[in-house]
Amino acid sequence: MQPNKAFEEWLATTALGGANQAYIEELYERYLDDPHSIDESWKTTFDSFPKSTVVEQAHSPVRDYFRRLARENNAETVTVIDPEASAKLVKVLQFINAYRFRGHLEANLDPLNYYRWKVSSVPELDYRYHGFTEQDLNETFNINHYVYQRDTITLAELNDMLKETYCGSIGLEFMHVQDMEQKMWLQNKLESRLNQPLFTHQEKINFLNELTAADGLERYLGAKFPGAKRFSLEGSDAFIPLMKEIIRHAGKQGVKDIVMGMAHRGRLNMLVNVLGKKPEDLFDEFAGKHSGDRTGDVKYHQGFSSDFAVEDNLVHLTLAFNPSHLEIVSPVVIGAVRSRQTKRNDLERAQVLAVTVHGDSAVAGQGVVQETLNMSNARGYTVGGTIRIVINNQIGFTTSNPNDTRSTEYCTDIAKMIQAPIIHVNGDDPEAVAFAARMAVEYRSLFKRDIFIDLISYRRHGHNEADEPLATQPMMYSIIKKHPTPRKVYADRLVAEGVLSEEQTIEMMNLYRDALDNGDRVVTEWREMDTAKMDWLQYLNYDWTSPYENTFPKARFSTLAKRVCEYPESLRAHPRVEKIYNDRKAMYQEEKLFDWGMAETMAYATLLDEGVNVRLSGEDAGRGTFFHRHAVVHNQNDGTGYVPLTHLHANQGRFEVWDSVLSEEAVLAFEYGYATTDPKTLTIWEAQFGDFANGAQIVIDQFISSGEQKWGRMCGLVMLLPHGYEGQGPEHSSARLERYLQLCAEQNMQVCIPSTPAQVYHMLRRQALRKMRRPLIAISPKSLLRHPLAVSTLEELTNGEFQTVIGEVDELDPKGVKRVVLCSGKVYYDLLEQRRANHQTDVAIIRIEQLYPYPHEDVKKALEPYTHVKDYVWCQEEPLNQGAWYSSKHNFESSIPDGVKLNYAGRPASASPAVGYMSLHTKQQKQLVDDALTL
Repeated sequence: MQPNKAFEEWLATTALGGANQAYIEELYERYLDDPHSIDESWKTTFDSFPKSTVVEQAHSPVRDYFRRLARENNAETVTVIDPEASAKLVKVLQFINAYRFRGHLEANLDPLNYYRWKVSSVPELDYRYHGFTEQDLNETFNINHYVYQRDTITLAELNDMLKETYCGSIGLEFMHVQDMEQKMWLQNKLESRLNQPLFTHQEKINFLNELTAADGLERYLGAKFPGAKRFSLEGSDAFIPLMKEIIRHAGKQGVKDIVMGMAHRGRLNMLVNVLGKKPEDLFDEFAGKHSGDRTGDVKYHQGFSSDFAVEDNLVHLTLAFNPSHLEIVSPVVIGAVRSRQTKRNDLERAQVLAVTVHGDSAVAGQGVVQETLNMSNARGYTVGGTIRIVINNQIGFTTSNPNDTRSTEYCTDIAKMIQAPIIHVNGDDPEAVAFAARMAVEYRSLFKRDIFIDLISYRRHGHNEADEPLATQPMMYSIIKKHPTPRKVYADRLVAEGVLSEEQTIEMMNLYRDALDNGDRVVTEWREMDTAKMDWLQYLNYDWTSPYENTFPKARFSTLAKRVCEYPESLRAHPRVEKIYNDRKAMYQEEKLFDWGMAETMAYATLLDEGVNVRLSGEDAGRGTFFHRHAVVHNQNDGTGYVPLTHLHANQGRFEVWDSVLSEEAVLAFEYGYATTDPKTLTIWEAQFGDFANGAQIVIDQFISSGEQKWGRMCGLVMLLPHGYEGQGPEHSSARLERYLQLCAEQNMQVCIPSTPAQVYHMLRRQALRKMRRPLIAISPKSLLRHPLAVSTLEELTNGEFQTVIGEVDELDPKGVKRVVLCSGKVYYDLLEQRRANHQTDVAIIRIEQLYPYPHEDVKKALEPYTHVKDYVWCQEEPLNQGAWYSSKHNFESSIPDGVKLNYAGRPASASPAVGYMSLHTKQQKQLVDDALTL
């Protein structure tokens, strides 16, 4: 390409250079050849370059371009711009780009003007840096609509307009966004707000009303319940008009459902002033009143649902329940939104919106934020963009030094990993906040991508109202004590503008306080929900013994089995997969017994046939970690996938299987959110190895095991956790069964260890068809997936049921039995094979397939033939301090005859879940089997 000085100088200074330089040069070549052959945004940029190259000496595309210009303008020659003027114009463009890139660094963002926001001035934002002097301020430049849709502008005008746009109450970070359409939209949106009225008088009055409500509730609670924890919003009051403006503007954009998640800061204010919770109900919670059988949770963890009127439409609002684990609610919200979008068949992801609220220290410090952002555009987890709000009060508990809270300039820098734009906004400017709300809604609606609003504010009190913040932040809080409230700042501004009188602003405060005294709802947009439409009503008051239709017509079963074994002839499957599918054909033709993979597949097929939806996700869930599922058949010719379970018939349920991102915490939280939203979908998360669920322990402890007891949130989520001691070492053996059993109480969840294909088939069907909705922890196998003894007949699937206990299968004479061994899972087959090898007939083996809720009656029934036996053993593969022994010993002992001691056979207590050496593993396994079988 013939050198063009203007282009080269621009390319050298823009952040788009470097790795993208060859691409941009190619674009410029195409532009010179035909300006209309490239994207309009690039054409606008290149149009701004001065055409200082002499036409006769130019590269042919350049010469052709100038000749074409001449023809279009009926001119015989083209005037060549003076090179010095060209260089000045290039510097003007560099000056503009400096503000677009770095203007946010000098924006007026901090209400406190606290020292840590006082960055040293950015030299590039001074016109002198670009070689201009004061004498150049009145010079006019032809910028060809490059900024503010202006053809010409003086340097002085440009300087003032750029400062007002990029260094006011909004600082926009967007130049890291690579998509040019998005970048141009963000740029034009911000620049278009200059010198035009953005809000009507009535809208401004509404903003003040909402600030008054935010301030008034906190003052009222502080006076009525002094010293009580409420995690006040004071200082970040603009969060309330921000949320309401998001709801209003989203409703106008066609959103019908908004799911929100936030931690405790400002939650009570959100409940009362946005969602419409009755103040008197909140006051009762402060007074310690409660109702119902649940043990409950603290008031600032509670969720809420309501309908919100936006013009003539209703927007349904849901605030998710959340524990004190700050950021963990974010993926829960995303899962709930995905579920709602799926139920609405919202393929454009336009009707349901996710809004998540973060703390400044937490958004930078909690790893689940990165996991959640990484999911934002993954196929199985995207919701078409989330509006993410950071309540940035510049402090985390007692830590405010940015050198301690993070390693980045902004707490929101993590947003750049997904190229999400960030709107930094001053929390003392509610109009700027409202503009940010509208901008975020429009961006998300248009581009279906995440966007961040960084609400920079402060915390008027300590972490909670009992803390003394001056002890650790004396300088910050000396400023805060003197700083007027956001309501006062804005009220004074409106009085100065003549929008309201001082008396009217005081009357607002009095009216709000009167409403609180009366206990009335204070959200005028609140509307009563139609509870008759709630999906969950039909699942109330059922337990794990609730009946369900366990049988399935054999003929229909065979028809479905044939279909799940079919894929197009044009698809070339991998030879090993082809063999698996051929074996499955032999199974439904009753030429072979059913293995685990086929039984599980048929559980899904029969459920789908009955209209039940199934969602399965996890790391490598499509294939299955252990090469057993193959729900997706991959074409070896072109890599495309085919899912037989989606091709059963036209009226079947919906089947989804997703290979997840490499995450446990965020993905499991997502699936929990999905499952708590849709009781009619069998939602399953599979761990790659069972103990990988360790990475999601917060989700298990705070949501899955306790969500119903704390918040009344039912959930039918299934966790498939591969488990079994095959000598694969500490991290690939144990699903940490003991941890789940320790969490069990009040029938909060089920823990099952199915040992046959028929058992997994019935376990999954029971979970979906029974009216009870409680989590199922399924300890699933590895080696049993292909164990020759772990097989089932077609009859056992179509006419069987889930057995909580499986009695002795060999034809032993009960009278000759001297010992009964109780066990669960894979070790059963080790015991069975060794007993047969020993030709023993004096030891009976009983499998307990459901460890919780413990099936007392079923176990006693299985033990009835052995009432004469005095020798009982619990055998497990896990070490003594792990597995079911400590957690379930009392249950086992309650099932055996009185006065009989229950002995233990298993590995010795260990700090590690399993040994790492195969020789030691084999020795231990042989020992525990011998201990169980030797009288």
